[in-house]
Amino acid sequence: MTGPVLVTGAAGFIGSTLSERLLASGADVIGVDSFTDNYAPYIKRMNISRLTANPRFRLVEVDLRTAAIDPLLDGVDGVVHLAALPGVRASWGEPFRAYAEHNVVATQRLLEAVRRHPVRRLVAASSSSIYGLPTRFPTPEDEAPRPVSPYGVTKLAGEALFHAYWASYRLPLVGLRYFTVYGPRQRPDMGIHAFFEAAKSGTPVKVYGTGDQTRDFTFVDDAVAATISALTQPAVPGLTYNVGGGHRVSLNDLLARIELVTGRPLERRLVAAPPGDPPDTSADCSRARRDLGYEPKTELTEGLRRQWEWQRRS
Repeated sequence: MTGPVLVTGAAGFIGSTLSERLLASGADVIGVDSFTDNYAPYIKRMNISRLTANPRFRLVEVDLRTAAIDPLLDGVDGVVHLAALPGVRASWGEPFRAYAEHNVVATQRLLEAVRRHPVRRLVAASSSSIYGLPTRFPTPEDEAPRPVSPYGVTKLAGEALFHAYWASYRLPLVGLRYFTVYGPRQRPDMGIHAFFEAAKSGTPVKVYGTGDQTRDFTFVDDAVAATISALTQPAVPGLTYNVGGGHRVSLNDLLARIELVTGRPLERRLVAAPPGDPPDTSADCSRARRDLGYEPKTELTEGLRRQWEWQRRS
């Protein structure tokens, strides 16, 4: 990057980690965040406490649903769009309106502004939630999307916007479908964070269904490495890439690893699986390996150990 990088959602889990890596690589970063209250805003402030002390980082507190976006893009060389309202289970019912506004309307407004500026690359985040109930494991990008949650529907709508703006305006856009990212700063509503909190407090953990459901877990450093490659490498504009960790394990296996890492037993309480949670996810990362040189490097138990070391000090 020859100019600054604009990172939306910069105070979030992935956004703050990405911003630190970009600064370490020598890039200037403009971080945009509206500090939504989907989880405590003070946690997001903590995420960026080191960033705001860096003179090459500028924080802009605006809401992309309503803010003037063009001034944010003046002189910007690259954009990483991570801002979104996350979470499958909270997206049902009336909250869907906010999901649609944050994940679809704000994305469209950003794309509309980007087409008026000479941005060299736009990387936009999507989610494995767009697959819903895939028929192939590992799942390649050409799998027909079948989202089973309102959140997944909004992320699929975002991808449709990516394609529309690439097809009509040739925006230099690359999409990334993240698969269950974990690691230091993971959101408190996410499973691994909750399991570690239960280990700290000695309280039971909820196990949805039988615990045999599987996930492809991606360590945050690997997700960030893929994002930087998509920003800087000659990826194919208009394509979307899976970003997985190569660690498809069952929930029961995950809990056993957490017990090993923490040295503490976890009491399990079986509850009914909530609507919108797919039974299995697994990323075929062949396309990202080919075009981005992506290779996840963090073994699951080691990644869990690193999250535990961070979380038990929090």
